[in-house]
Amino acid sequence: MSALGLGGQTSGSVLGDVFAGFTTALVMLPLALAYGVATGLGPQAGLYGALAAGLIGFLIGGTRTMIFGPSAPLSLVTAVVVANYANNLTEVFTIVMLAGAMQVVLALTRVGRFVSYTPYSVIAGMMTGIGISIVVLQVPPLLGWPMDLGNTIVGTVLEWPELFRSVNPKALAVGAVTIGVTVWWPKQARPYVPSLMAALIVGCALHQLWIGDMPSIADVPPAWPTLHAPSMSLDVLVRAAQPAATIAFIGTVGTLLFSVMIESITRQPHNPDRDLLALGVGQTLCGVFGGLPGEGSVCTIVNIDAGARTKLAGAVCTAMLLIGAVFSIGQWASLVPHAVLAAVLCKAGFDLIDWRFMSRLRHVQREHLVIAMVTLAITLCFDLITAVAFGFVTAALAGARQLERLELDRVVSTPLLDQAFLGSGDDAFAARVGLVQLRGSFTAASARKLIRIIASDIKHHDVVILEFSQTDYIDDSAALVVEHMIYTAKTENTAVIIVGLRDSVAKSLTGFGILRDVPSQNRVATIDQARELARTMLQDSSTAHDIERDQPLTEIQDAEPARIPNT
Repeated sequence: MSALGLGGQTSGSVLGDVFAGFTTALVMLPLALAYGVATGLGPQAGLYGALAAGLIGFLIGGTRTMIFGPSAPLSLVTAVVVANYANNLTEVFTIVMLAGAMQVVLALTRVGRFVSYTPYSVIAGMMTGIGISIVVLQVPPLLGWPMDLGNTIVGTVLEWPELFRSVNPKALAVGAVTIGVTVWWPKQARPYVPSLMAALIVGCALHQLWIGDMPSIADVPPAWPTLHAPSMSLDVLVRAAQPAATIAFIGTVGTLLFSVMIESITRQPHNPDRDLLALGVGQTLCGVFGGLPGEGSVCTIVNIDAGARTKLAGAVCTAMLLIGAVFSIGQWASLVPHAVLAAVLCKAGFDLIDWRFMSRLRHVQREHLVIAMVTLAITLCFDLITAVAFGFVTAALAGARQLERLELDRVVSTPLLDQAFLGSGDDAFAARVGLVQLRGSFTAASARKLIRIIASDIKHHDVVILEFSQTDYIDDSAALVVEHMIYTAKTENTAVIIVGLRDSVAKSLTGFGILRDVPSQNRVATIDQARELARTMLQDSSTAHDIERDQPLTEIQDAEPARIPNT
């Protein structure tokens, strides 16, 4: 049991998970049927996709409360596949299975771990954008219009004037009551009957016993799934590669980001590689059963909001969907009107908004605020993947600025007084040796300013010591900065001594041939050895200077007197 994340549960948590799974199934069932209708494959495809993806997600997924199933983005892609890429159902489900195989490969290469690098400001903007999107998209069914799963946020908002002119008061009343139950359901009753489940029951009861004539999901006739084998035709596989890669990419990014978002809500650790493996295996099974492709579903928020804490909730949800498939409970989907479903999703979307982050916008650093707002705006106006891509780029630029400041603070460029460093010298203020210490790691973030700051210091010394004893890492851009320092020293006739070069740093420098102009005898291990070498260099330089200074006098003495030309 513990391997499935079910160990150590109390009776209260077990009851909460059971109710959460039941509530999630009630929400997912009509949603899955609606997604199936939207793709053109029929409501059964949505049900079979939810069942296959949910089953594998429960068994091997790495996020305890994650619910896998069809989603709006993947449904839209599947609709495009049905219309443009496939000539028959076999080809459609071959594309789905190929997408699953791609995700399994990504899972085995452990790509999922990189999602942990997602900045919180990106997650906050994404969470808030998804939450607002869910709420906005539920406005039409709350006003009595059918659900339009294919519409965009901007398109929905532009339709509001027309929607508000033709409001169905019955649907609005049922939706308002359902939302009211989710908000004001007594806290004492929530451990036994979660607010979302109570809202579904009250809303459906109002629809059946008092208020009728509202849009609802169509009945689903009884039908067993037909198993599909992939087409192995080379022509089909070549044509399937592009749409399969699109499905794999959208599902992968959406699921991994969703798992990070869930961890920030529940404070429960997750395993992204297992999530990705579950997604790939489940996707393949969806294709075999003739179901829609799945990913981390928005029903996860309903699951958490209803009290889920472990995988038991996912097991109950999957069991309910299985019962629905076997006993054709999909025929009862008409009992759930769109307005009730929209009200439940509105509450889930409202809870998804990162109110903690949004309430502290005035105190958030400007860079983090820009990242969150850019991610939020693009999520609302375009799509989640574009938003995350822009969020990452913006976060990388902001992070580079901060990294630049941190790296420059670790650079020490100082003149060394002859009397203090060399123990000699007549001039108390003479500093013929300069020391440049690079501490920590150095990357492209600080490369440009390092060149400008340090290169100007090098030309003022006869010897410059570049100390790397405390340098942990240098990337290619910072390595080229070191090359520029050495080149500047060479052009200014300044000798260079390298101190404490570690293997990792030496590998970066020698790989670009940067140390070719520094003789091997000028590379030492300690600062004491550098002091002795600098003293020797300065003495040799002083001797050479004296010879050069005396040589012109000798030449003048031996030279023939200049002749004054006759005029």
